[in-house]
Amino acid sequence: MIVDVWTVLWKEWKQLTLRQGRGLGRGLLGTLMIPLVFGIFLPWQTGREWVTSPAVLIYWVWVPLLLVSSVVADSFAGERERHTLETLLASRLSDRAILLGKLAAAVSYGWGITMVSLLLGLVTVNLIYGRGELLFYPVGVAGGIVLLSFLAAGLMAGIGVLISLRSPTMRQAQQVMSLATMVLLFGVIYGLRALPLAMQEALLRPLVGAGVTRAVLLASAALLLLDGIFLAAAMARFQRARLTLD
Repeated sequence: MIVDVWTVLWKEWKQLTLRQGRGLGRGLLGTLMIPLVFGIFLPWQTGREWVTSPAVLIYWVWVPLLLVSSVVADSFAGERERHTLETLLASRLSDRAILLGKLAAAVSYGWGITMVSLLLGLVTVNLIYGRGELLFYPVGVAGGIVLLSFLAAGLMAGIGVLISLRSPTMRQAQQVMSLATMVLLFGVIYGLRALPLAMQEALLRPLVGAGVTRAVLLASAALLLLDGIFLAAAMARFQRARLTLD
């Protein structure tokens, strides 16, 4: 099972590399933009607060959502459009291995670039503002960035694979993914603001009164639950016979 998942993961990474190679101007630039912005520009503009403020957790949850959403639409809709889905489904690979391999490819792409950007940001802040002092995130914030960014990547991968399974073309999948990303990022903010003030205070009180570690654990539990829901939905939707007929 693990070998089969790795086979699909490796295939997805090779396809991603080829796609970005063909569209070198747009694809490579899009990939490099995140490390440039979150690894150099923002740390340089923000200063020491880039590693001292817990608010940076918001950035590092948002980054993998953006990265994964840019590639996951291709997972099944792209295969269908290129007429390679039938070949994949006719292979000896199990349904679960195909699905988990594609999920792992999207997560590893988004989370991997996020971690590279995180390390680059630390280097930038230390070079410009360190002045002989080693600047690093507080332990709770560092652990929160690693954990929450991974779970956020998993959430977007689950949503994206589910959308890609249902989309006849990659363009349609990308359009739905863009809408889903906007709803996910802005729906929570504006939805919370639309609630009565008393309800807002009741919902935010556990986070406001909690320390960073507790807030990270609460957010991680919520993301883990959502990850499980969308993974279960994708596994239920992934039926080889239905995909072959679509």
